[in-house]
Amino acid sequence: MTLREAIEQYVLWRQAHGAKFTTARNLLRQFLRHANGDAGCDAVTTAQVLAFLAGNGPLTRHRENKNYALAGFWRYAISRGYARCSPLPYDEPRSPLRAPPYRRDELQRLLAPRNVEACRRGARQLDAVTFRTLLLLLYGAGLRFSEATGLTLADVDLSEAVLTIRDTKFYKSRLVPVGSQLAAVLANYMSVRLRDGLAQGEAAFLLANRDGTRLTSSTVQTAFEALRRIAGVHGAEVGRQTPRLHDLRHSFAVHSLTAWYRQGADVQRLLPVLSTYLGHSDLEGTKVYLSMTPELLQQASLRFAHYAGGGVNA
Repeated sequence: MTLREAIEQYVLWRQAHGAKFTTARNLLRQFLRHANGDAGCDAVTTAQVLAFLAGNGPLTRHRENKNYALAGFWRYAISRGYARCSPLPYDEPRSPLRAPPYRRDELQRLLAPRNVEACRRGARQLDAVTFRTLLLLLYGAGLRFSEATGLTLADVDLSEAVLTIRDTKFYKSRLVPVGSQLAAVLANYMSVRLRDGLAQGEAAFLLANRDGTRLTSSTVQTAFEALRRIAGVHGAEVGRQTPRLHDLRHSFAVHSLTAWYRQGADVQRLLPVLSTYLGHSDLEGTKVYLSMTPELLQQASLRFAHYAGGGVNA
């Protein structure tokens, strides 16, 4: 089987298992510019892989994504007998540090009503209440931006405190239960929508601009940058990238794990639960969010000390 045929089979296999696989598919097809697609998988050399991975600037996430796509393909190819070994380099440089989750004090400033109102003063479309409700959904329910902004009124069941997330990143729908505080926020926002005369039909977007249209990434990102400045949340810490809107979802995952450690819960058993809640197809996607922070490391160390001392809940 040729390299090109094996790649296309791998793409179909991943998609058949529920992944959209768009980014990795495109990267694997780009790799064919560096290798002979009509030759066998074992004809690929490490030099060709390095030529594909190399960039003109500093190490970036894009290189990590390319390496991850190739690694997945070669695991598949070897398991199917299309290749005997992987040509990927053994000494691939470590990726740049991911931005850590927001600290509790940073979250308090980002979610403070006065700061949200200040950054939205005079806004034509995205009002402060809608913007803050979006932020609380991203952090409180760990939603992706597209999932939160795609919610319709039919997707919100306040009586059961459950959100229905439809057609997610992996073509699946899922139910997301929310806590009592977030449910109260959503109930209040429903009354605000009614007061402001926004559409009340089941197909109407939950989070909407003043004219009822869906929130756009550019508008929300501009608002978030203004909020960060007002709240004094910057990326000045060593190794920290500029804080992003998506880091609210990251923070939800890490803070959930930290809370489980504190409660003495069986974290290994609960990881698949977190993965399902976040809408990941497997645990690999969840591990991205579970970067170690000083607080998380401390909780893990305490758990190990308890285990080493013969504790029953280890």
